[in-house]
Amino acid sequence: MIDFFKADQHPYEDIGGGLSRKMVGHTNELMVVYVQFAKDAIGEVHHHEDHDQIAYVLKGSFKVQLADTMEYLKTGDAFVAPKRVSHGVVSLEEGSVLLDIFSPRRMDFLINPQASQKQAKR
Repeated sequence: MIDFFKADQHPYEDIGGGLSRKMVGHTNELMVVYVQFAKDAIGEVHHHEDHDQIAYVLKGSFKVQLADTMEYLKTGDAFVAPKRVSHGVVSLEEGSVLLDIFSPRRMDFLINPQASQKQAKR
């Protein structure tokens, strides 16, 4: 991994379903990823067995389901999804962006990006 991340030097990777991502950085215990959404793109409801996640809305707005609660979040808002807690999102605006923070890092994103595309949509 690089020591510095300059956003304009790293294009988004299309992962299908109206989603694209780029890795900001990672260590063994932490990973940060930009995820950009087309309007109405869906991050399906799911949970992580081994990863805690914080999703910060960098741009746009989302309908978020976290466990049994539904909320609407906008730029500057966030949600916390501890491991084994179900969560999912729907983008309400074109170009909405989540900054996803995982602990520990998502090895599936690094080892085989093509195989992780379905997981990345989450």
